[in-house]
Amino acid sequence: MMRGWLLALLLLCGCDSSPPVSQSASHATTGSRAPTASRAPTAATAPTPPATPIDVKTRYPAADRVVAIGDLHGDLRATRKGLKLGGLIDDDDNWVGGTAVLVQTGDVLDRGDDEQAIVDLLANLQQQAASAGGAVHVLNGNHELMNAALDFRYVTPLGMRDFDDAPGVTLSNPRLSRVPASQRGRAAAFIPGGAYARKLARNPVVVVVGDTVYCHGGVLPKYAADIERINRDVSRWLLGIHAAGLQVITAPDSPVWSRHYSDKPDETDCKLLDDALDKLGVERMVVGHTVQDHISSACGGKVWRIDVGMSSFYGGKPEVLELSDGGARPVK
Repeated sequence: MMRGWLLALLLLCGCDSSPPVSQSASHATTGSRAPTASRAPTAATAPTPPATPIDVKTRYPAADRVVAIGDLHGDLRATRKGLKLGGLIDDDDNWVGGTAVLVQTGDVLDRGDDEQAIVDLLANLQQQAASAGGAVHVLNGNHELMNAALDFRYVTPLGMRDFDDAPGVTLSNPRLSRVPASQRGRAAAFIPGGAYARKLARNPVVVVVGDTVYCHGGVLPKYAADIERINRDVSRWLLGIHAAGLQVITAPDSPVWSRHYSDKPDETDCKLLDDALDKLGVERMVVGHTVQDHISSACGGKVWRIDVGMSSFYGGKPEVLELSDGGARPVK
């Protein structure tokens, strides 16, 4: 039977198909939690106008230099520091990375007040990098998908109002009639089919660049053969087309929630990693999601953990991971 909060989300987004049954997790998680029934809004709503599906690309060729940056959590100052550490921007936020590739592994949203500014900065850098022969890949993390599910547990008071006057946000959307007025601007921005949900729909959940796979939490072997489908389904859910992408929210071991490779991985976890890498045809995985003291590797260098709590919420110091010449090294 579909849980009540899932039904509420289907009504809110106007999606036309039921989500798959969620999988159970074998690892306990810390910090952010998957949406719960008591948190989900309910509303009887009209369907979202049809959206055009987006072809979210999953695999890209190797690059001479890749810079990977972990969770940003609404801290523009830390974001700029990280981008400068990677040699990617100047003091005016212009791309100076040339043909380098930036991969940001999700969780731009929540816990800080600068979310809209960071989303817009990364979007501008995508255009500038493409013109210079480089690329910027911004991934969807669990906090992006939680916001699309109208789960605002980790939004700051200023963040709750940050999108009230954002471009394309319509506060009079009838689908939000039962959302509290104080949350309506943010809900209008991120509800599937909303202006910022459509921006998120362009971002993959999992991306492969050369011999490295990047994701927010971690790709278990059970999902390794389905990363293209996961990217497609989540994109279409964010656009309000159908609900299959809800599996990535509801499954605690999904690529945005798993901590198997980042929370003190043991021999069993490393064997899972080997299996996943083999199925994906890559040499290593880069993940965020679980705060580390410093960027570090595990499982014989086959997984790199890059969430260093760089936002002011965690009081961390920015670090980035540089991958070049077949190797990886932290930059502090």
